[in-house]
Amino acid sequence: MVSPKLALFLLVVSSASSAAEPPAYGPELEGFEYPYPVQRFDFESQRQKLHMSYLDVQPQRPNGRSVVLLHGKNFCAGTWEATIRALSEAGYRVVAPDQIGFCKSSKPERYQYTFQQLAANTRAVLDHLRIGRLTVVGHSTGGMLAVRYALLYPEQLEQLVLVNPIGLEDWKALGVPWRSVDDWYARELKTTAESIRQYEQATYYAGEWRPEYDRWVEMLSGMYRGPGKNIVAWSSALVYDMIFTQPVLYEFDRVQAPTLLLIGQKDNTAIGKDAAPPELKKKLGDYPRLGRGAARRFPHATLVEFPGLGHAPQIQDPAQLHQALLKGLAK
Repeated sequence: MVSPKLALFLLVVSSASSAAEPPAYGPELEGFEYPYPVQRFDFESQRQKLHMSYLDVQPQRPNGRSVVLLHGKNFCAGTWEATIRALSEAGYRVVAPDQIGFCKSSKPERYQYTFQQLAANTRAVLDHLRIGRLTVVGHSTGGMLAVRYALLYPEQLEQLVLVNPIGLEDWKALGVPWRSVDDWYARELKTTAESIRQYEQATYYAGEWRPEYDRWVEMLSGMYRGPGKNIVAWSSALVYDMIFTQPVLYEFDRVQAPTLLLIGQKDNTAIGKDAAPPELKKKLGDYPRLGRGAARRFPHATLVEFPGLGHAPQIQDPAQLHQALLKGLAK
């Protein structure tokens, strides 16, 4: 017996395929394939049965070390494809989870999103896999989560790596107007492939565009074409509220793990920048300044700058990013 939800999803996918239209994916990215086998961790949180999907890639020649990769707001475990390959070939075991509210994981309608909760969920996955000491690599929003993880579980951390993290400035304190969750939701319902592409070109790839980037645009926009559009938009709205109202930069000085900052200098990401007054908007997302400021805040920081890269160096120029990452991990 096929459930009504699945029947609707299959109908949407079938119709899209027959008309050669852009793909439509389910609310948990059903229909979109990751480059590695997807596993599932079932658990209870906030009186709900939830699951986190994750990738666990074992190296052919283990070096005895493990790395967890934490994705950003508009990214998924699958977007770490090139990084997973580079790390596993270097001997690292690599775990890349999809956080609750994202991609192939549960999207509960009611959930108190905090970076502490997402860190605890991630720790539960790693405990399930019996992984002890590890390096945490966080990109974009995953960078804010990685910092919180380092503060909650310092005994587990060998090293902290932040790839163009957001949250290096407090947008709310600087004067970016607050949005309600309802306002974020209304904004997210308007998401299209073209709006994603325009934003990513300007922010993630320093004005450049290549055909291979379209895969990740379709990954995101496909969820907004599918039967789960509303819950995808609602989850996104809840996450934006978490990001905007829960800064972590005031606690950078408490992180004791060696910290590697990998910063594309042409990044200009700032949450809520589109609603900021013109004079403030010009000052937000200045990553050359923000990266150097963060390096001064962390007690044990190494800063590596990439002059020509934007917000997603692991996609824009993986060879350059991975050379710096592997060198930093080897120290």
